[in-house]
Parts: sequence; C-alpha cells; structure tokens
Amino acid sequence: MPGYTADTIDYYEKNAENFIRDTASADMGNVREAFLAYIPEEGRILDLGCGSGRDSRAFLDAGRSVTSLDGSPALCRAAQLLTGQEVICSLFQDYSPEGLYDGIWACASLLHLSKEDLLYTLRKYTAVLRPGGCFYMSFKKGDFSGSRNGRFFTDLTEESLRELLSQVPALKTDSLFLTGDVRPGRGSEEWINVFAIKE
Repeated sequence: MPGYTADTIDYYEKNAENFIRDTASADMGNVREAFLAYIPEEGRILDLGCGSGRDSRAFLDAGRSVTSLDGSPALCRAAQLLTGQEVICSLFQDYSPEGLYDGIWACASLLHLSKEDLLYTLRKYTAVLRPGGCFYMSFKKGDFSGSRNGRFFTDLTEESLRELLSQVPALKTDSLFLTGDVRPGRGSEEWINVFAIKE
C-alpha cells in the first residue's frame, strides 16, 4: 500500500479530536438535502470516509439505511458513538461492499487517494451502485497532488474532475458545482462537488 495512506491515517489518529471539533458542526445541510432527493425513502447509502459520523447520523435521521466506513480507528469509534451503529474500519481499496446501494456519499474523503487509486476506487464503488443511484463526491479545487500538512491530497479542477469521470462510463454527471469551505474561518477555500448518476 502506498506510504501516503499510512501517513494520512496516522494524521487522523493523532488529530481525531481536533478534526471532529472542526467538522462536526460544519453545515452540509443543503448538499445533504440535494443528495437525499436522489435517494428513495428507506434507500441504502454508503458513507465513504464518514469521519465523525455527522452525515451518517443525518441520513439515519432522514430514514435511510446507512453503511458507514472510515480508515481511522479513532474516527470509527467516534462515529459509532454518534450513530449508535457499527462503523466499518477499512481503507476504501480493501473494503468489499455487500449488496447494492441507492447512493454513495464521499464528502471530502476520496481526495486522500492518488489519481491512480482514485480511478480504481470510483470504478469499484460504482459497480455496487444501483442503476439510477447517485454518487456524491467533493474535492478541494486546484491542481496539487501530494503531501500537505501531514496528509496526502489530490486536488481537482472542474476540467480534471470531468476527465476523471469520463473514465468511468457508467457514471454520468448530473450536477457539478462549487461551494466555499463550510468550516469556521475557511470560507475562502473552494470545493468542487458533483452528483453523478449511474446509468
């Protein structure tokens, strides 16, 4: 496994408390509501990189069935406490999903993969998405790829994200949009969000 994976997981293990404090109250409500519009009542959602469990909890409260996954044991423990259900501790590349999902939520998580692993992971998880299902993902806007402040990042532009998605023919972009960073004091950073639908 590439070294950046261990470095990134180690970062979250050492900084879990601060990360949870900085992200637990971040307002993703508008994006979550837009995502839920694609998901049938009682539909199945896979939360890839669930972090504190913030969004998994919101989806459970909205009546959906949620499978939560994260690579950091510390974050998994926190998410289990918040959601009241098991959280799977695994790297995206290692996990073998069971059954099909109506939606996949990857909020600021796939950005920790290299471009090569990112393409592999998109193809892998698209395969467990039902036809008509929605794959949400978000990335920092930019063209940087490498280690930054103790974590590995792959930033994308609108063009590079569209190019990436073009290599996953089963996914069709339904909506691609920019947002500011919803964490306190980080509003100047831009994020690229996409809702992609499986044909």
